[in-house]
Amino acid sequence: MSKLWLIIGREYLSRVKKKTFILTTIFAPIGFVIFWVALIFIMSSGAETKKVALLDPSNILEIQEKGKLRDGLIMYNYPKEDLESLKNTFEEDGYRGILYIPEQNLDSMTTNFEIEYYSNESLGMNTESSIKEGIEQRIKKLKMLQLNVDELTLKRLKTKIEVLPKNIGKAEQEVSSYRAKIATVLGYIMMILIYSVIFIYGNMVMRSVMEEKTNRIVEVLISSVKPFQLMLGKIIGVGAVGLTQFAIWAVTLPLLYLGVAFVFAGKLQAMQQTLNTSTSSQTADMGDIAAIWQELQNFDYAYIIVIFLIFFLAGYLLYASLFAAVGAAMGDDWGEGQSLTLIITIPVIIAFYIGFAVVENPTSTLAVWASMFPLFSPIVMPARVVFDPPIIQVVISVVILILTGIFFTWVSGRIYRIGILMYGKKTTVKDFMKWMFRKD
Repeated sequence: MSKLWLIIGREYLSRVKKKTFILTTIFAPIGFVIFWVALIFIMSSGAETKKVALLDPSNILEIQEKGKLRDGLIMYNYPKEDLESLKNTFEEDGYRGILYIPEQNLDSMTTNFEIEYYSNESLGMNTESSIKEGIEQRIKKLKMLQLNVDELTLKRLKTKIEVLPKNIGKAEQEVSSYRAKIATVLGYIMMILIYSVIFIYGNMVMRSVMEEKTNRIVEVLISSVKPFQLMLGKIIGVGAVGLTQFAIWAVTLPLLYLGVAFVFAGKLQAMQQTLNTSTSSQTADMGDIAAIWQELQNFDYAYIIVIFLIFFLAGYLLYASLFAAVGAAMGDDWGEGQSLTLIITIPVIIAFYIGFAVVENPTSTLAVWASMFPLFSPIVMPARVVFDPPIIQVVISVVILILTGIFFTWVSGRIYRIGILMYGKKTTVKDFMKWMFRKD
């Protein structure tokens, strides 16, 4: 047992002290900060006020002086100017373009309305959308006057439908309509996190084995420790490196985020005001925000975190042992391992795509059986657990995954102990079978 801890310590310290680990751990949060800052500047620059000259010879829109459009666009009426002369002077007057309204009939039954936009700049999708929505709102008001319909009557025609989920098994518990949306987001986050860890750190285990095998260091190590101890020590050591990195990020990222929010508080407030004044349909209701916050507090996070960690660790152990076995079976050619790793990566990728379907429908037959299958369950079950699946299904899935993980670790250990000392020979599936069932 002491030798196992020595191997774990060696694997852990050798990676933690590497420049790549230090730089990745430091610069990954800094990269997120740069992304946030860039996003703030992009959003704030996109919120600048733009002036547009409105030429409406027939006064169809009945705008006397100026009218606001969405996203900071303001159109100023030019009733006495003709189009050709305005084309030569609009930029000198500080306008970005000309909105020309051709003469046409604005009848209450008309569905099409044409607008011409002149500018020396390319018309962006956001600007086009702002113009269309702004003119549409103006025409809507004019048609309401034609039909003698006031705003209150129009609002009465709209009905907001809200589905209130009622769980028969938990009738005493209040469940809001936001629970499914929040659970979907949490399911995606946990699923993507485990998927990333399996690939990143599983490949790290495989490369570590391959490097030691290529450099013949493993021959010295095998003389003092058992192959299974060496493989298990690598898996645990590399996994501890990953947990350390995630723990550091879990502390630094929120602190850096708060720092960015404090430094750029002015810009963030201006952006929020712009969003609040753009259109009422895009503004979140304070009651909705309060309901979302209340529903966030209703989740049993202790239960979710415990289940997540179980599947996180068991899934990593299962796949890391397979990656270690593949690394031991590879020869000197690194490209040789692509066909072998494909066998491992296929179920991970399939589970990832099943996870998307499971989040959309967590009680389907596919969701239930995929969360039981041990090669899929490390990704699929964490995506389901936020939707409160039956506890018996969770227990069965955990038991199957742990037993399968122990079995695959044993199988990988048998492959590892022989493959780690094999050189210059291309490994076949037949060789794998011989190594698995070879008597000690």
